Amino acid sequence: MAQTKLGENVVNTIGDLPAVGTQAPSFTLTGIELKDVNLSDYAGTNVILNIFPSIDTRVCAMSVREFNQRAASLPETTILCISKDLPFAFRRFCGAEGIDKVISLSDFRHKNFGSDYGLEMKDGGMAGLFARAIVVINKQGKVIYTELVPTIGQEPDYEKAILSLG
Repeated sequence: MAQTKLGENVVNTIGDLPAVGTQAPSFTLTGIELKDVNLSDYAGTNVILNIFPSIDTRVCAMSVREFNQRAASLPETTILCISKDLPFAFRRFCGAEGIDKVISLSDFRHKNFGSDYGLEMKDGGMAGLFARAIVVINKQGKVIYTELVPTIGQEPDYEKAILSLG
């Protein structure tokens, strides 16, 4: 179990992020068109997982905007923005913001991503949602970088995540 903070309060997660050097756990999530999307759909490309509690919070929205801006300069890399928000919320936000270079995915249907990646918060005001984290997966499907952001209200370290791609 890992810990992050919500304000000054410590929040426990259901587990730990996948270890660097291990095979990334497979997953099935739901896209904005309500179709299932699997990690295997991105085999042979680098994948950055931008994981967060809800698109309807300031820092979560900022992370999606930031990764959308950086996506064009990352060849052979797909950025997946993941939360438990409904696909309709993602569609509304991305449409209003002109977000078109990242892929928004929801765990509302299958509900196992949070436990497989150790990110579901077990307690605190946002219990049941995902903690803020980044996981970078290389073309071979190996985890090459992880970051559990120490405080939910803090942005991830975009530079470190991108630099991990080499």
